[in-house]
Order: sequence, then C-alpha cells, then structure tokens
Amino acid sequence: MKFLFLFFIFISLVYAEFINSLSQETSPYLTQHQHNPVHWYAWNDTSLALAKKENKPIFLSIGYSTCHWCHVMAHESFENEKIAALFNEHFICIKVDKEEFPHLDKYYQNVYVLLKQRSGGWPLSAFLTENAKPFYVATYIPPSEMYNIEGLDTLLPRLANLYKQNKKEIYARAEEISMAMNKHDTRVLKPVDINLDISKKAFKGLKKQYDDLYYGFSTQPKFPEASKISLLFDLDILGVKGTKKMALETLRAMALRGLYDQVEGGFFRYSVDAAWEIPHFEKMLYTNAELIPLYVTAYELTQDQLYKDVVIETINMIEHRFEKDGVYFSASDADSGHEEGGYFIYSYEELLGSMHSLNIKEKNELSEAMDLSIMGNFEEKVHINFYKNSRPTLYEKIREDLKNIREARDYPFIDKKINVAWNSMMIEALFKASVIDEKYMKMAEVKIQSLINKMYLKGVLYHQALSGKIPTQKALLEDYAFLSSALIEGYSKNYDSQYLVLAKHLLDLSIAKFHDGKFWYLSEDGIKVHADMQDKYYKAPINKLLLSLLQMASLSGERKYLTLVEKMLKDKSAVLDTNPSYFPSALQVLLREKRGFITLKAKKTKLIQNKKQIQGIEYPFVINKSDNKVKGYLACDMKQCFSVHENLKKVIKDIENR
Repeated sequence: MKFLFLFFIFISLVYAEFINSLSQETSPYLTQHQHNPVHWYAWNDTSLALAKKENKPIFLSIGYSTCHWCHVMAHESFENEKIAALFNEHFICIKVDKEEFPHLDKYYQNVYVLLKQRSGGWPLSAFLTENAKPFYVATYIPPSEMYNIEGLDTLLPRLANLYKQNKKEIYARAEEISMAMNKHDTRVLKPVDINLDISKKAFKGLKKQYDDLYYGFSTQPKFPEASKISLLFDLDILGVKGTKKMALETLRAMALRGLYDQVEGGFFRYSVDAAWEIPHFEKMLYTNAELIPLYVTAYELTQDQLYKDVVIETINMIEHRFEKDGVYFSASDADSGHEEGGYFIYSYEELLGSMHSLNIKEKNELSEAMDLSIMGNFEEKVHINFYKNSRPTLYEKIREDLKNIREARDYPFIDKKINVAWNSMMIEALFKASVIDEKYMKMAEVKIQSLINKMYLKGVLYHQALSGKIPTQKALLEDYAFLSSALIEGYSKNYDSQYLVLAKHLLDLSIAKFHDGKFWYLSEDGIKVHADMQDKYYKAPINKLLLSLLQMASLSGERKYLTLVEKMLKDKSAVLDTNPSYFPSALQVLLREKRGFITLKAKKTKLIQNKKQIQGIEYPFVINKSDNKVKGYLACDMKQCFSVHENLKKVIKDIENR
C-alpha cells in the first residue's frame, strides 16, 4: 500500500509538472494544450508585457479545437520535451483560439498572404518581436526536417540566435511588414463607376474558376464556397444565363459525393480531392448553416426531392449532434480514436454485411451506385459516395444498419463553444427552411430567443462562451452582423416587430462600435484589424452587415443606413470592379444597392394570407413590412412610394414594371 501511495504521488508530481497557464482558460482549444511541456500563455496584456520584460521574441500559435493538423503539430512538437525546452528557453509562447479571436487570426493570416503570396491555414505559426510585430510566419512546422520544410529543432535555435545577434535587422523587417500591412489596409483607390453590367463580368470570372468535370470551384482541396453558389442564384434572377445550371450542378455533386455524410446527413468542411470524394472529416456549424439555404433555393427551383432531403437530414444532424439547451455547439473533429475519419468510414465487409436484407440484384445495384470495391477509397476502407446522378431509393434499406455500426464507435470530439455569429447563421437557415416545413419556423423562434437570453445580457452582446458558462468576451462585428441578419430574416417570416426593433438597435450599435467614420473594424478591443470584403471560410462579416443595413434602410426608410453602404461600395469599387468574382457576397450587396430593394407594405394578416403570391413576385429584391396603417398594399423604394392599391395584383404589376 505504501508503495502504491508513493507511486501515485510520483505520477501526480510528473503530471503536475506539465500544467501551464492555459489550465485557467475556457477555450476548448487552449485547454487541449494545458498539459503540454511548452510554457503556454493566452493572448492578453500580461503575456505581451512578459515578452517585453524578458526581452524575448514571441511564438504565436493559432488554431482551433477540431483542426487535424493542429493536433498533429501538438503531438509531434508541443508534447515533445526536447522541442518544448527550445521554445521555453528562447520564446514567450502564446496560444490563440482563432474562433475566440477571429480578428487576430485574420491579421496574421493576411501577413502570411503578404509574405508567401498564397493563402495560409491552421495551425498558423508566427514569430513576433517582443512588441508583437511579425517577422517570420509559417503554418504547420514539423519537429525535424520533413517535406522539405525546416524542422523546429533547427529553426527555433536559428531564429533565437538571429534575434539576439541581429536584432536591428529583425526589427527592420518587422517594421517593414507592419507598414506594408497598414498601407494595404488603409489604401484609398480612385473610385470607378459600376453598373449592373458587372454581373456579366462576375459570371465570366466564376466560369474561369469553375470545374466543368466535377463541378464546384478550384481543384483541390475543394471547399463548398457557399457565397459563390449564392451569387450564382442572384445572377440567375438578374437574367444572366447559365448561372442556375452551375449552381445546381455543384449542389447535386456535393450532395451525392463524399463531402456529404450519406449516413447521418450534414456536410464536412471540405474535400481533399477535386471530385468531392474524400472529405476532411470536420463538421462545422457554419458550413452547414450556409449550405442549408442554398439547398432550400435549389428545391424551390426544381422540386427535386434530393435537395429537400439534404435540408431535412442536415438539420436533423445538427439538432442531434450540436444542439443543447436551445443553442448550438461549434464543430466536431475530423479524428476519432486517433484515426482521421475513423467514425465515418466502413470496411468492405461491414458494407456487405449491412446489405443482408437485399436480394442479389439489389446488392449489385447498390454496389454499382457506390462503386464499391474491396480496395476501398480511403486507406483501404470506404467512405460512402454515390457515383450516379441520384441516391438509390433502396439505400434506405441499409441506412439504419450503417447507423448502428457507427453507434458502437466513439463520436469525434465536439467543441461545445456557443458562438453567436455561427448560431445566428444556423437560425437564419432554419427561418429560410420554413418554406419547406413550417416546423422550422418554430424551431428558429425558440433558438433565437434562447441565444439572446444566453448571450445578450444587460444590453451587452457577447461573442461566445463555453456551454453552461457565463460569457465574458464582448461581441465582434461578425456577431452583430449575423445576428441582425437572422432577426431581419425572422421578421420577414413572422412579422414580429420586436425582431425589427432589436435588429435596428444592433445595427446602430455596430456603427458606433466598429466604424470610425472612414474604416470598419472587426472588433472594438483595441486590436485594429480592418474589415475587408473578401469571403474566407464563410461570408465576410462586413458584407453581411452591409446587406442588413440595406434591408434596414428599406424597412425603416432611414437613408443613413443606405449612405453607409454606398460609401463602402464606392471606396471599394476599384477592387470589386477588377475581380468581382473574388468578392461574391460583396457583389451581392452591390447588386442590391444598384437595383434597389422595394418594400411591400400591408397589414400582417394580408402579408401572411398572400404569402405565395408575394413570393412569386419577379422583381428580384422585395422585402415585406407589416404596417397596420396601410389599408391595401403599398410599394416603396428609397426615393418614393410609387404604388398603392387594394388589389395586390395591381401593386405586383407596378413592382415588376420597375
């Protein structure tokens, strides 16, 4: 007994030796690293002051909890005592959750693009002066030389010696980088005149990027790029031919191939190959939230059951895996049981066994549809794809068996952060899905109230919090942008005036907090990162905010909101005109500003009673407002009210004539 007691004391002392300051944090990503031998610190004033006090450069590591390559680098290097000793000796090591500080991540990703002339990713590894100015950036770095990448075992001593012996040179490089970043962010280009012909120019750009063989954009890795598909639908309603075909081809390909979880529903973050066959197995709330409305649109246009199934299955998956207490978690990991995709893939024998209820003809038909091979398509196992133009009906016969096989496995780690922006995206998706099933309206109403109750406290909106914890980090521009958009979408479905009042209040706050009269910023916390219009892994927050401002201008009749949008579009007109297809959600804002929203006003009962007729209006950008003062129907743009009549058909005709 005495021996066992001493043994456990020894183990606890060894374990305690590797507890760093991240143990005090709430971010799941940061706490994943609390037992690393690296002396990690969180990003805060104390950590930054420590670098100055000890006259050491900073190693900044940015990632997130469900990031596969972040896990790889952590296991290879941050858990490696020899590598950790080098970090601890020469650097102040700061770990950042990019979902907690997306604006900070944005800045250093832009530094990477500036220096490498290509996009970065995660983990992002940046070396900074003690004044937090970058002088060297990379993404994944191996512990020793690999893939022609210098390893940390030589890189860390080399950079440390360079910093000590050539500090002036390092400072000069860091200052040069900082000045280049500032110049890029604050540059003012001469405005150019843009008209609706830019839609044709954008389509040409999208066609150049389009994969005619496998559909979607680029080659590999291939992301869903929801903002580009959304733009294609906009271009279609503006009369640009060929755009709807591209959008529907892409949505169908993604729904039938490996990007989509054919067993439980929902989309993975991206495909590692051009054919959408093998995904990176993370599931992100924002990916699914942005894709659901596109499949709603596809179903409305085609009445194709596949698109409807995707909407229903994806929402069911999110509700099952991500929902708790009326709000949604952020993401699930790619790995399970230390195996990438382990939860989602099947052995050849498992798949054949699941077909026990099928006859030989059905087995052959299904095997052919899945291109089933004993060789597999992912590390000698099978990730389910459908290679024909549809999913066979008989697949449903084996689906429960496939689910049961998974139930015996451990589901991947789920990041239980409640992120306001991403929850708002999902809630907006539910409101939009209510045209397929009205039950989603009630779900959305419950969820938006729950989110507000948990994250909008005493008049203060917060960014995110771990499930069950009280939030402390104040909201960012993206939270105001996506929540106000969800409220406006909700209002367009239920005409609850409280939604409109809160949306207007949030938009007014966003102007006060993030706009200095000249530029927009991503946060109000002193980290001055400019809000740009380029979409990344989801729509650029500033574009979402600008769209809400346009809608509010139309709904409220207050021109100040329109003026802000016009100014931003004018300031960025030269950039947008040069490569409009690279700024899809910004272009959607511009097209609405140029064409103009029309507000249709009537009593709430009339709007609800004539919902289908109103939805069929051919003018592309109509927004409805409940107004009890209007006897019949009233149509207005930002300059004037131009049609009033008891007969809805007459008002619709006037709208469409514009």
